[in-house]
Amino acid sequence: MLHVVPTPIGNLEDITLRAIRILKEADLVLAEDTRTTKVLFQKHGIETPLRAFHAHNEHGVTQGIVAQLQTGASIALVSDAGTPGISDPGFLLIRACVQGGVQVECLPGATAFVPALVASGLPCDRFHYEGFLPHKKGRQTRLKYLATLPNTFVLYESPHRLLRCIEELMAVCGPERRACVARELSKLHEELHRGSLDELRAYFSDASKVRGEIAIVVAGNE
Repeated sequence: MLHVVPTPIGNLEDITLRAIRILKEADLVLAEDTRTTKVLFQKHGIETPLRAFHAHNEHGVTQGIVAQLQTGASIALVSDAGTPGISDPGFLLIRACVQGGVQVECLPGATAFVPALVASGLPCDRFHYEGFLPHKKGRQTRLKYLATLPNTFVLYESPHRLLRCIEELMAVCGPERRACVARELSKLHEELHRGSLDELRAYFSDASKVRGEIAIVVAGNE
């Protein structure tokens, strides 16, 4: 079986007892960055062997992993933070397992967009998850599409592109559209700043001071 195991997005205590048990019992753990996962393992006394599985090698190693699973191995898949497959490596392996008749079990657990969305104060009964926008080709097309959605939408963005992204959102949504920037969720310096896009641009005008993983939650088009 392939076990898809969410890992903490910051605070290392944000992992379930079941996830710890699965990681301890597995024959092998596939990790996006073994150095990051070792920190989690040391925290919870996990000694299972680790193997790198990331965006740069997943095409080359997926079939070998599926073959290993088909012989009866129990393998767990983790990313650096959150749930594999959600803006993280994992989809290719999960699809190959399904196609190859390998059972896939996904544990519930941490993912950054849920606390960002819920704590934003914006409607979350219906929402659109966009993840990372394209850096170049197709970026403006996606932004214009998102601006038309009637429901709240969520983006991920890197710190050094945050200000640019807010300005791009202002251009398609208007400066008064309500939004929330959530960064460093569950960590010591967690911050959620809410306001209009224009207010957020002013607050984050010095993007060089922005650190950590970022989620942007934007109100729908009313």
